[in-house]
Amino acid sequence: MNPKDLEHLKKWFSDYVDGFYTDNPMNNSTIHLKEKHTERVCENMILLGKALGLSDEEMVLTETMALFHDVGRFKQFAIYGTFKDMDSENHALLGLRELVAHNVLDVCSKDEIKWITKAIANHNAVTIPKKENGKSLFFIRLLRDADKLDIWKVFIDYYNTRDKQPNPVIEIGLPDDPSFSPQVLSALSEERFVRFQDLRTLNDFKLLLLSWVFDLNFIDSIQLVKDREYIEKIGAILPNSQETKKVLKLMHDYMERHL
Repeated sequence: MNPKDLEHLKKWFSDYVDGFYTDNPMNNSTIHLKEKHTERVCENMILLGKALGLSDEEMVLTETMALFHDVGRFKQFAIYGTFKDMDSENHALLGLRELVAHNVLDVCSKDEIKWITKAIANHNAVTIPKKENGKSLFFIRLLRDADKLDIWKVFIDYYNTRDKQPNPVIEIGLPDDPSFSPQVLSALSEERFVRFQDLRTLNDFKLLLLSWVFDLNFIDSIQLVKDREYIEKIGAILPNSQETKKVLKLMHDYMERHL
């Protein structure tokens, strides 16, 4: 692949997404949200790629992964009216089917197709399959980090304006209760990824977002979390309590140890 191929793919993506806009303002706002998310994940990939010293060819390849990582979200929303995979289907696999149906990756080599599809297929997995190694594993890790780095922004921005601009598609259906679940606090204290099935309140979900730091794969990703002050910004939308202060200190200590 080369930069010209990437420009062609960006044009296809833009035209594809345009087909999902309607005369419904709320739906359009939701589609726009995902389109802008994709743009920023591409930007994150470029930042990480440069920091890691990737070649020009690898930069084109990784930006292509970012461009298409959530392409399944648009059809998912059109069919099911939700972004919840558990209430519809796996958006990563749906996106890969769309890429095949439209012959999008025909400009790619066999190896490039393998790396792109594996990265997309695993960007939303709870854990990375142990069988993955080499370049496939590297690209999977890179895309997962680039994605998380923007999902934090999306949710922080949303919960800061939620009262004025609520969007039921972004809501996760948990009660806005001031408490935290013991299982969630325990996972954080052990520096473990919080499990979705342990969530009982909206605050639990916000702590889940914090726990994603434990799943980052590159020091440069952790540095971006620090530079963007994501921990502080999530802390600002949590209750001002001793538990919150303890959790935030734990997160800061973890990042400082790894930087």
